[in-house]
Amino acid sequence: MSPLKQSTNIAARMGRWSARHRKTAIFGWLAFVVASVVIGGMIGMKTIDQNDANVGEARKADHIIRDAGFKLDEQMEYVLVQSKTATADQPAFKTVVGDTLTKLESYPKVSKLRSPYTKGNDGQISPDGHSVLIQFSPKGSYDDAVAYIDTITAGTAAVQKAHPDYLVAEAGSASTGKALDDMFNSQLARAGLISIPITLLILLLVFRSLVGALIPLLLALTAVFATISLAAIPSQIVPMDQAISEVILLIGLAVGVDYSLFYVKRERDERRSGKSESAALEAAAATSGRAVLISGATVMIAMAGMFFSGDKTFMSFAIGTMMVVAVAMIGSLTVLPATLSWLGDRVDKVRLPSFGRKQGNGEGRFWGVVLGAVLRRPLVSAIAAASVLVVMALPALKLHTTQSGFDALPKSMKEVQSLNAVRDAFPGGATPAVVAIKGDTSDPKVQAAVSDLEKQALASGKAKDPIYSEVSPDGSVVRVFIPLVGEGTDNVSNDALTTLRKEILPATVGKVSGVEYAVTGDTASSKDWNDMMKSSAPYVFLFVLSFAFLLLLVSFHSIVIPIKAIVMNLLSVGAAYGLLVAIFQWGWGSSVLDFQKNGGIASWLPMFLFVILFGLSMDYHVFILSRVKEYFDRGMSTEKAVEAGIRSTAGVVTSAAVVMVFVFGVFATMPIVDMKEMGIGLAAAVLIDATIVRAVLLPATMKLLGDWNWYLPTWLEWLPSLEHQTDDVPVVEAEPARLAA
Repeated sequence: MSPLKQSTNIAARMGRWSARHRKTAIFGWLAFVVASVVIGGMIGMKTIDQNDANVGEARKADHIIRDAGFKLDEQMEYVLVQSKTATADQPAFKTVVGDTLTKLESYPKVSKLRSPYTKGNDGQISPDGHSVLIQFSPKGSYDDAVAYIDTITAGTAAVQKAHPDYLVAEAGSASTGKALDDMFNSQLARAGLISIPITLLILLLVFRSLVGALIPLLLALTAVFATISLAAIPSQIVPMDQAISEVILLIGLAVGVDYSLFYVKRERDERRSGKSESAALEAAAATSGRAVLISGATVMIAMAGMFFSGDKTFMSFAIGTMMVVAVAMIGSLTVLPATLSWLGDRVDKVRLPSFGRKQGNGEGRFWGVVLGAVLRRPLVSAIAAASVLVVMALPALKLHTTQSGFDALPKSMKEVQSLNAVRDAFPGGATPAVVAIKGDTSDPKVQAAVSDLEKQALASGKAKDPIYSEVSPDGSVVRVFIPLVGEGTDNVSNDALTTLRKEILPATVGKVSGVEYAVTGDTASSKDWNDMMKSSAPYVFLFVLSFAFLLLLVSFHSIVIPIKAIVMNLLSVGAAYGLLVAIFQWGWGSSVLDFQKNGGIASWLPMFLFVILFGLSMDYHVFILSRVKEYFDRGMSTEKAVEAGIRSTAGVVTSAAVVMVFVFGVFATMPIVDMKEMGIGLAAAVLIDATIVRAVLLPATMKLLGDWNWYLPTWLEWLPSLEHQTDDVPVVEAEPARLAA
C-alpha cells in the first residue's frame, strides 16, 4: 500500500496551521468562547411570543381577539368543589362554595370571578349536581400570575382543609402551568447534569486516559456554551424557542464529542503505528479532519430542512443546531489539533487500568468476528440485515401523530390530579374552543346569531357546558368559549372542532353579513399545526435528501455511495419510527417506561427525528467511508479497503454511538411522554445505525458491489472534487506496529 502523502485539503491545512500556531489557536478559541458569552449576555435571547405562535385559522382568531383589545395571554383558573353525597342545591354544599368565593374575593389579583350560582351560569353546575366550577382570571400575564399564584392556591387549599368531606381543587393555566414548568425545567437540568458525567465515563473507558477523555468533552462543552450565547444574535430576527438551550446541549454534546473522538482516536492510532507526533497529527487532520468537515456540512444541511416546516419552533431549532454543529466542527479543525500538538504523548497521561485486550488500530475483537462473518457471506448478511430493518419499520406504516394533551402529563403530580378532576366533572371545560366573532356586537342580528351558536353547539352533542361569552371593550368582537367533547387533542375533539367550523358556525354566525369569525383554542391550534406539518413535511424530506445526495456525490465522486447512504439512512429512520409506534402508540413499553399511551406519537417528533437522525447517522457513514476511500486511493482493492476501513473504525464508531445512546437515553427517564419518545427514538436509531447498518449492511453491500461503489457516470466527471489532494511531499511513515491499546 502506498504511503499517505501530505494533504492539501482544507481540513489538513487548518490542522497544519493550528499545530504550527497552537498558542494563537488555543487562546483564540478561549477568547471566542468568552466573547460569545459576553456578547450573548449583553444582547439577550429573544424568545418566541407564545401568544403569536399559532398558525392557520387559530392564528387568524388570535389576531381578531388581540386587535379588539382582549389579552391573548389572559390566564384562567378553575376551582372544583365536589361532593360524593351532597348536591349543589343543598345548604352545606353552598356553604363550601361560599367560603371558596369569599377566600378568592379577598385576593386583589383575582378578577372576573364567576360563581356557579349567578344567573346564567347554570353550566358551571354538573348534570349530576355533585360538582360545581368556580372560574376566575388572575391579573397580568402568565409570568405575572405564576409569581403570586401559590398564594391563591394556598387559600383554596385552606378551604379544602376546613371542609375535609369535600374536594376543593384548583387547576388552571397559571397554577398547573407553573407546577409543570418547574418539574420540566428541573428534569431538563437533571438530564443535562447526568449526561455530562456519563459521557466522561464512556470516554474514560474509550481512551483509558483522563487527559484523552477530557479533550472531547471540554471541546464539546465550550462549543455548546458559545453557541447558546451566540444564539442571542439571530434571535433578534428569528425568535428562539424556550427549549433552544436544551436542544443545543443535546446536539452539541453529541456531535462535539463525536468529531473530537474521531480526530483524537485517529491521531493516537497513527502514533501507535509508529509515526512521529507531527506525522500522526498530519494524518489525522488529512483524514478524520476531512471526514469531520464533510459530516458537519451534511448535518447542517439536514438541520436546515427544518426551515421548510414554516413553524417558528422548528426554525429556531434549525438555527441553533446548525450553529452548534458549525462551532463544534470549527473547534475540531482548529483548537483540537493545536491542543494535540501541545500535549503530544501527554494525551495518554493519567492512565486507567486496561480491561481485556483489543486488536490493533482500535478495532474490537467482537466487531472483527462480526465483520469477518459478514464479508464471508455478504449476500446472506445484506438480506438478513435489510430484512430485520424492514420488519422493524413495518409498524411505521400505522404511524399516527397526535398533539400531546393532558394524557402526556405525569399523573402523580397533585396539580395534574386537580386538572383531571376538573376535566372529569366538566369535559372540555378547562380547554374550551374559543370562537372569535368580529362585527357590531350591539346589532340584534349578531346577538341572535351568537345565541343560536351556543344552542346549536349544545344540541349537536359536540359541545358541553359551561358555554359563555365576553364582549371586547370597544364592542367590535365577541369571543365565545365552547368546551368540546373529547380529550382536547384526540380524534373525538378534532371531529367536534370540524363540526363547529364547517357546520355550526356557517349555519349561525356565518349567515350575518359583514361578520368575520375564526376558531382558536388548544384543540384548534393543535389541529392547524398538525395540518401545516403534514403539508410541509414533503418539502423538508426532499430538501434534506437532495442536498445530502449532492454533497456526498461531490465528496466521494461516486453516484452509488450517496444513493446507498440515503437508502440505508431511510431504513434506519424507518426502523426507529417503527419502534416508536410499537412502544408508544401501541403501548408495548407502557409498564416498563411508566406512561399512558395516547394512541399516537407526538406530532412534532417525526420531522424532528428525521432531520436529527439523518444528520447524525451521516457522522458514522462519512467517517467509515472516508477511511475506506483512503485505503482504496492508496492502492488497496475495494474488498480489502472495505475490510481495513471498517475494522479500523469499528471501535471509535461503537464508542461514539455509546455516547449518543446514553446521552439521548437520559431523556427517556423524564416523566413527560414527549421527552420519553424523543429519548427512545434517538437512542434506538443511533444504536440501530451503528450496529445493523454500519457493521453489517454497509460492508456487505460494499463487498457485493466491489468497484461499482466508486462508479461515476462520464457525464458527471466535471463535478468538483472534495477528496483530499496530495502533493509530492511524503509524510514519513513507519511500518505499522501492532501495539496493545
